[in-house]
Amino acid sequence: MGEESEKYERNDRDDLFSKAVRAGKRTYFFDVKSTRGNDYYLTITESKKRFGEDGKFTYEKHKIFLYKEDFDKFLDGMNEAVANIRETAPVISNTEPEESGNNEDVNFEDLGK
Repeated sequence: MGEESEKYERNDRDDLFSKAVRAGKRTYFFDVKSTRGNDYYLTITESKKRFGEDGKFTYEKHKIFLYKEDFDKFLDGMNEAVANIRETAPVISNTEPEESGNNEDVNFEDLGK
């Protein structure tokens, strides 16, 4: 394989779309990627800034790979869980959020489109 095919394979797996959502001490990354066979999938990464005893910080990351054939099932489960929380979660009298930050609404129904 020549240089041209290596370049194509490397670019083939690059992010096709990326969205960062900052939520307090966490950031969520939604990245659309492509396989070598040009099949798209989604990675969802949670990144948390952690401070060590030495005062330095690191990022703790957790990643989920979500494939097209699972989008509908994932969205159904996510929507059901969120609806349950909204309906049954106790009301907290504390008006200050536990983690302050720029919260953005994410419409998970749009992920399957």
